This record gives sequence, structure tokens and C-alpha cells, in this order.
Amino acid sequence: MSIQNPTHPVAAARSRLRTITELNEAAADEAWKPYVCHQMFDGESTAESITQSGPQLGVHFRESCALCCGTFGELLQGQLSIGSLSRDSHFLVTMPIALFARAYFIPSPGIRSVTVYPFHKIKAKRLAENLVSALSVSGGTLILQSELPEGKGLASSSADLVAAARSIASCFNRRIRTSLIEKLMAEIEPSDGVMYPGVVAYQQRSCRLFSFLGQMPPLAIVGIDEGGTIETVDYDQRRGEISASHRAQYHELLERTRSAISGGDTAAIGGIATTSALLHQERVPKEHLDSMLKASEDTGALGVVVAHSGTMIGILLDRLAPGFPRTLRSVVDSVSSFHSSPKIYVTMNGCR
Repeated sequence: MSIQNPTHPVAAARSRLRTITELNEAAADEAWKPYVCHQMFDGESTAESITQSGPQLGVHFRESCALCCGTFGELLQGQLSIGSLSRDSHFLVTMPIALFARAYFIPSPGIRSVTVYPFHKIKAKRLAENLVSALSVSGGTLILQSELPEGKGLASSSADLVAAARSIASCFNRRIRTSLIEKLMAEIEPSDGVMYPGVVAYQQRSCRLFSFLGQMPPLAIVGIDEGGTIETVDYDQRRGEISASHRAQYHELLERTRSAISGGDTAAIGGIATTSALLHQERVPKEHLDSMLKASEDTGALGVVVAHSGTMIGILLDRLAPGFPRTLRSVVDSVSSFHSSPKIYVTMNGCR
């Protein structure tokens, strides 16, 4: 069995959702599996597809399997007042989604280097070689698969790095501190907090946890990609500082986020995400922000969420709200009027 395409156009989903009854049946499925951008990997088929053109896999293939979820941009991203955070005042709040990077590590006794597939995953190669050195174990072959497109703001690089570290630890049956993974990640690039379960406030530059906020309530995101890619390091180097007045606003937003997440207040979560998107518009403007805001308002959705340093923008919906299937269909129809390929994502509780 070949690996399936990890994304499913909404148009294909809509063709299968002909009636309100079908929509309600789909909404009852907590993973919304048939209709969203979501794929579960199959270990045997993965091994088969890789061995056709790559390394021969041994018994460690299954044993070293590890994965990490991505995040749909950020619920909130900004900067706090000087002294609010140690080392650096820039922070983000994650929006974990059910899309994953998966890693497999196959050791090769007697060598220290790591060969990575695909070859262009040089950040993962660097982390893997630094980790095997820190653990004083052998190098080998690292195979990465990802449902997360690169350069879009879905934490593809961070998920690769975390999955790679977990795979190596699993392969050698070693327990490694999250702080070690973060130290190695900080040497490579600013990172998202996807190594932690649930929603966290995270210092992306120094790769340090600021605060665990709780679990994201069940949300759906109708998202679009505005095209192109944004390199994390390049963006971080040119983004500059945020004004004092805006920093005070971000402090208030972060406090509101703590309360909203702990209380499962989906309306407040949508409002916070929308405010953060609007505040960030002058830094990395989204061409379709106004259209997405209007679609959200017209359909009674919760608000918009953006990849602050990426190309994605989405509309948030409460999957447990009365009439959710009808609202979802209404949002998809509205977004389809100005974008050809919206897709549906779901948030997740925890993040493996």
C-alpha cells in the first residue's frame, strides 16, 4: 500500500457530504477523519516505500518510531514588557492540530554521522548528530515523513526535530530531558512549543517553556494557504521589536488566554486569535484577512487564526456547538467563493 496524500481538498469532502444527516454523522466523529487534512501512517507500508529507494530497515524500524504534532500558526504571538520573561520577551501560544511529523531511526554501530531521508532535512540531521554525540551512542539513518507542508507556519521544522529526537531516544531506550531537546533546537532556529502536550506559552527564540495553559477545546479550522514560503530564521532576524503600547496589549491578551483555555471558552479563544491576527497584520500582512474576517462574521464562526510567520490563515469553529455541521458547510462555501482550495483541520488534546 502506498502512502496516501496527507491533504484532502474540501471540494472532495463536500461531494461526500450531500445532506445534513451526513454532516451530523461526520460531526459526531471526534477526529472528523474522512474530511480533514489528517493521515495516520502505516508502519509496514512506510517501510516498504522507503526500502524501494532508500536504506534497508531492520528490527529497529518499529522500535524507533516517534511522532510530533504540528500547530496551525499561533493562537497568539507577540512580545511582553522587558523583564516579563527571562532572556527574551518574545512569545507565542500554540494551536496544536492533528497533523504529524514521524521519524524512524536505524542505528549503525561504529559510526557517528547521521544520514537523513529526505536529504534536504538538514536541520533534523544537525539535531540528530548533536543528540547522538550528547548521548554517546552510534549514528545511523534517520527517516522523516511529514503531513506538515514546509514554510507555511505549521511548525513543520519543529515537529521534525522533536520527532527525530524522540525516535533516537526510543531506539536506544534512553530517557532524555525536554530541556536537552530544547537546547539542541535553540542552536538551530527559533522553534514552536510542540514538544509539550496541549497548549503552551513558549519563548520561541530561546526554546523555553513559559507556561502550560491547558488543553485546547475541540475546534475545527477552515484554512487557506496564501502561497509562497517563509523561512523561520529569516523572519526572526528581520521582525524587529514591538511598541510598548502593543506589549501591554499582548500582556492583557496572554492573561485572557490563560482564562479562556482553562475555562474552555471558545468564544474568547476566537476573539484572542482574531485580535492577534489584526495586531500582526502590519508585520506579515495576509491578503485574505479581511475576506476571512467577513466570512467568519457572516457565518457566526469564532474568529480567525493566522500563522504569524507563515502563509496560512483560518477560520475557527466550535466542533461541539449546536449546528456545527451547518456552520462548517456555510464557512466552507463562503471561503470557496474567494479561494479555490480551503481545507479543514482539527485541533487536538495533547500533542504526541
